[in-house]
Amino acid sequence: MLEIKNRKLTRDAFEWQRKIVLGQWATGKDVSFDEAVKYQQAIPVEKRFSAKLLKAKQENRTLIQPRAGVPLIENHIKLMQYLQNEGEADLLPTTIDSYTRLNRYEEAENGIRESAKQNMAMLNGFPAVNHGVAGCRRVTEAVKIPIQVRHGTPDARLLAEITLAGGFTSYEGGGISYNIPYAKSVPLDRSIADWMYVDRLIGLYEEMGIRINREPFGPLTGTLVPPFMSHAVAIIEALLAAEQGVKSITVGYGQLGNLIQDVAAIRTLEALTNEYLEKNGYTGCEVTTVFHQWMGGFPQDEAKAFGVISWGSAAAAISHATKVIVKTPHEAMGVPTMEANAQGLRCTKQLISMLRDQYLPENVLKAEMEVITAETRAIVDKVFELGEGDIAVGAVRAFQAGVLDVPFAPSRFNAGKILPARDNEGAVRLLECANLPFSDDLKTFHKDKIAERARAEKRDVSFQLVIDDIYAISKGRLVGRP
Repeated sequence: MLEIKNRKLTRDAFEWQRKIVLGQWATGKDVSFDEAVKYQQAIPVEKRFSAKLLKAKQENRTLIQPRAGVPLIENHIKLMQYLQNEGEADLLPTTIDSYTRLNRYEEAENGIRESAKQNMAMLNGFPAVNHGVAGCRRVTEAVKIPIQVRHGTPDARLLAEITLAGGFTSYEGGGISYNIPYAKSVPLDRSIADWMYVDRLIGLYEEMGIRINREPFGPLTGTLVPPFMSHAVAIIEALLAAEQGVKSITVGYGQLGNLIQDVAAIRTLEALTNEYLEKNGYTGCEVTTVFHQWMGGFPQDEAKAFGVISWGSAAAAISHATKVIVKTPHEAMGVPTMEANAQGLRCTKQLISMLRDQYLPENVLKAEMEVITAETRAIVDKVFELGEGDIAVGAVRAFQAGVLDVPFAPSRFNAGKILPARDNEGAVRLLECANLPFSDDLKTFHKDKIAERARAEKRDVSFQLVIDDIYAISKGRLVGRP
């Protein structure tokens, strides 16, 4: 087991590790931090992710961003430009392929060759490490708006070095959110340590006057994850990033479907993140929010899929999230066409524009916000307690103890004992609290909410509620009623 502490990496420790990281693949030799700093400094402000997010927050606007990535540079540029122009995206992604996420660069290289040979995408994303700094710069220079790296990588160090040197101005993920929901056997202390390197790299850019945005992955497994659990992970990753010198942090949340819970979640997420950053001495951080449209099963019918997209767009607009990650009408069928991706963006932009000035009254949100706040504080405070004041140590111990427990995660380091299910109004509650450090009042609250639904449906409280809820939205319902 690694000896991890939430302490800023020294420059000597960072440089020692960097030699190993850059030697993982041939394109690492092209990274020069000093040259990358000069390149980043020349990027105009309108293409800087952090600047556009901060401006949107100040103007109370919600920006729209898709997911997208293909293996060949020319095709990826074409896709990005199409989503920028025809999709009217405010922000762009570059989604990384699965081989790169697993640090299997030789297989990614084979995928590039096969994609060129077959004249079709043989990878499910953009293999940025293989394309190197020069290839990444071709992409970032080809668009007019900010562009972010989105992936799913437990060890994202080389990917960060190459893409940041390549001109990307935002980097998604974290040592928990890109491990527990994505990997089976990666030790949590290992991934947290590797992501400390990523955050220290971004902190070094910050010290040179270059603000790189960091975004922990909010939805986690995207399957009935209650707000308090995704909030706790986001706050922990924000604290870990801030310790390494990161100043622009976007915390995220995945739509659950109940409007009041979703709006209350975004409102409390920003407030609680600011609270814990300030409480722990991290001043001057810019905190923004991202709302992820529904991450679960989608209807196969395009018209019905647009209904799901529209509901997510409405929730993002009314919550006044800083940005929203947009789904497509092809969600149930696999990788979307660029035309379908653009349709999802335009649909979302229409709803965002229509609902920009609408709010839910405070009295409607108050009770839900109080519940989410109490739940989240119970978790995060216990993590600090377990770590004896160190949030990195506490995070590892909290997963061991089941204090942090992500529903339906594949990681063997996750307890998998809490069971979420919807209440009678469709808000996600807990059928089983397991080892969560909740007060008796909070445990009773969840028990009563689930029992109320069971009575309304004239059925027993059982695991069948959970199963029904997982498939509900794809079948045109919110609560999985029999």
